[in-house]
Amino acid sequence: MKKSGSRPAAEVPNLALNVVDEEMESPVKLERDSEANQPSRRFNLARRSEALFSRGSPLDLPASVFAGATALGFLSYIVGIHSTTYNRADGLVKQVGFLWAPNWTFLFMVFLPLFFVFVIELLLFWKNEGRLRIVAAGNRVESDDAWASNVDASSYTYWAVFMVCVLFAGLFQWIGVCLIPLVKGGGNYAIDWGKLALVRPEVISVPMEIVFTALAYLYMCLCFYLFFVGLILLHTIIHDLWKSGEASRNRPRIDYQYHVHEIGLRVMRGIFRCTVLGLLIAICMKAQSSYLASNGKDIVAWLLADMSSVLHEGKDMGNGFSYRMPTHYSSLLIAISTIIVFLYGSIRLGAGSRFHLPMWKMSAAVGLLFTSYLLIDAFTGFSILLCLAVLLAMYGLIDPELGRWRASDWGSNQNVS
Repeated sequence: MKKSGSRPAAEVPNLALNVVDEEMESPVKLERDSEANQPSRRFNLARRSEALFSRGSPLDLPASVFAGATALGFLSYIVGIHSTTYNRADGLVKQVGFLWAPNWTFLFMVFLPLFFVFVIELLLFWKNEGRLRIVAAGNRVESDDAWASNVDASSYTYWAVFMVCVLFAGLFQWIGVCLIPLVKGGGNYAIDWGKLALVRPEVISVPMEIVFTALAYLYMCLCFYLFFVGLILLHTIIHDLWKSGEASRNRPRIDYQYHVHEIGLRVMRGIFRCTVLGLLIAICMKAQSSYLASNGKDIVAWLLADMSSVLHEGKDMGNGFSYRMPTHYSSLLIAISTIIVFLYGSIRLGAGSRFHLPMWKMSAAVGLLFTSYLLIDAFTGFSILLCLAVLLAMYGLIDPELGRWRASDWGSNQNVS
């Protein structure tokens, strides 16, 4: 300042302003420095998967699955395999079109979107209402943090399911069932829309078939990963509610206990609906696989002929050929996984509670539906049992309790006592 000839007094205000500016900017700089010094966050598959069900509109995920199935249907129509037949070795003309396969139409356009709708509805109810009423006493931040820790506790399960669905159910199954038979032939698999190029090359070429099946199996494995994510979330809700109910036993208030039982019944309603839809998904898969090996011309005629064979002693529409059926195994995994979640909920939430009658009704309906799945193509007339079970399942989706029982009945009994 002496060399420049300026006055020190005139420079003091500027220095003070600079100090003030640095102090005001220091928190922002420290925050940026701390963010820069922090290591990059690891990809949390459990959180990301749960966010698909709990964030955004409740219709985003079901609509996306429906849109993917619709796109595959349009693509099959463009390439010419939406409705087509082929002459089997015994002279039977079988319908093997893409739109005739219930495991690609009803499954992804009806049952799986409905499954996601019910899972999302139950998950949002538990996070935004049920958990706040009985666990966190209205503290939303505490409730969200506790739920996030519960989701993180199953992180290994999410990764294990993702690897199985993408690698084995998706990539390896596509290579073994579609790619190798299309390129080299063989495999002893039933001819369907995915291998139609082997018997009818004038309808679709082998390269086009490879591309279409690759897209279809990629879509399929991602959808089934989300299906198992839904089952994991249902298990997490059951476990969280069970722990909350155990902790609430020390609370003597009758109204609090009533809220626990009321929420438990609502959760079991959602679990029952999801179980029914999971079993319907497994039925679609096994029915299509059994039809391909049967003597039916199409899947509708096959079921009607089996039903009429009992009523009018018609021709048996049993198996015509023996094929390798990997769909039987995958459908069994889906059915068993769905049953396990329902049984876990029945044990944790149903035992010792006051709603035994609705639980017995739900369990009987699930047992009948699972039995009808196991007996598909096991004897002549299985379609009658299957039809009755499906009708009961459809009614169960509308009225899960299969009757007129409400949790308020228990509350009124407690008040009277």
